[in-house]
Amino acid sequence: MPNNPADDSEPLPAPTVLPGPAHLWQYPAHNLVAWQPHSVLDDHLLDEIGEWLCTFEKASAPFKRFIDFSRLTSVAVRTSHVFEFARKRTERFAGMTPVKSALFSKDWVGFGIGRMYENLMRGTPIDVRTFRDRVTAAIWLDVPAEILKLEDKPTHSH
Repeated sequence: MPNNPADDSEPLPAPTVLPGPAHLWQYPAHNLVAWQPHSVLDDHLLDEIGEWLCTFEKASAPFKRFIDFSRLTSVAVRTSHVFEFARKRTERFAGMTPVKSALFSKDWVGFGIGRMYENLMRGTPIDVRTFRDRVTAAIWLDVPAEILKLEDKPTHSH
């Protein structure tokens, strides 16, 4: 646990951009992958991130996840699709090392979708929590709060 997750006195290592959906960054020093979808969260975008996660999980060590809904212009995902997504994630992640996945949204619709997913994933190796505040999410993920602002300039991975 960091002494003060809001302390930004030390420069943070720059994230790298990962191949996959847009606005997907990796912070290797903190074992964290952050995704900040822009525009509309719909069934297609949810499927895209699910497929990417499955591919990435097979090729790398377990990592913490931070999904930031603050740049969404709208949420058009069907409730039934969130149930299906959770079922697939549970099946595909069975037997893997447990991971933490933080969802962040100040918007009530995004927060509600996050809470629904959190409840659907209870009892699985994917420990999901939904937050309305980045500092609390950082404390739970055990990472510096500064990186969850997703304001730093990532470098491209090779």
